[in-house]
Amino acid sequence: MKVFQGFDELTKIPHPVLTIGTFDGVHLGHQKIIRQLNEVAEAVGGESVLFTFYPHPRMVLFPDSHNLKLIQTQVEKIDKLNRMGLQNVVVHPFTKEFSRLSATAFVRDYLVNKLKVKTVVIGYDHQFGKNREGTLELLQELSPVYEFDVIEIGPEDIDEVNVSSTKIRNALKEGDIERANNYLGEPFELSGRVIHGRKVGKTIGFPTANIAIENETKIIPKQGVYAVTVTSNEKKYTGILNIGTRPTVDDSTEPSIEVHILDFDQEIYDEQLTLQLKWRVRDEHKFENKDALQQQISKDEQLVRDWMDDING
Repeated sequence: MKVFQGFDELTKIPHPVLTIGTFDGVHLGHQKIIRQLNEVAEAVGGESVLFTFYPHPRMVLFPDSHNLKLIQTQVEKIDKLNRMGLQNVVVHPFTKEFSRLSATAFVRDYLVNKLKVKTVVIGYDHQFGKNREGTLELLQELSPVYEFDVIEIGPEDIDEVNVSSTKIRNALKEGDIERANNYLGEPFELSGRVIHGRKVGKTIGFPTANIAIENETKIIPKQGVYAVTVTSNEKKYTGILNIGTRPTVDDSTEPSIEVHILDFDQEIYDEQLTLQLKWRVRDEHKFENKDALQQQISKDEQLVRDWMDDING
């Protein structure tokens, strides 16, 4: 997949078959659009293209009040699109000036003059451009003028999926990781660098890797304990993730993200770990003492091991 940051580095794309959107999360609805985009591109001998934006428009238009956290970082989104078989991504910087561009000017100046678009694939209810005036109907009006085709993804395809980025964010905030994963079509991921912590876990027999999530726009699920798959140096392990303030051993109000990797004994400081959250084990609790916490973690570990045995048959 080719990724173009704006138009300065854009090379010619043969018969571009294009869709437009932020695609936060690349969920089942987005995946349906991309599959159709790829099918159309193959049928006409062209290449599939997503025209997307960065940063997220709400972060630019409402910088002090958007409260928006993203399901995927830009790196995660690009990786997912690549795995979906998309051929080209054009990432356009979203600015307040760009937001004031009319939908007609956007189509003319960007899609037609710069990208030389031949086919636009768009959902029946998708809106874009200034005041969200860009619609399927507008594209259909402009298509004979600028000589491109418009293919509508109808309500029977879009509404059937019944998913949105907002629904996924709400599920993550509620700790309903299984519902979020169902909407995403794969496990929700957190990635970060292993940093030094207080090493309390090691004193009770459960050493943990403290993870620093370096992208502050990334959404963090509800505090609690999760069963996860951990990827370190391209190898996968089972782990128990805790998101929270560790009330039994710490008086901090700042939440931490730490994972106990089962059957693992290596120094991995400064390494990058990727965590796939599979299911939520329980809420975070304050226990009477470290012994009670140790007993609970032992129970958590056995639950996660039993779950892995069930999955692996």
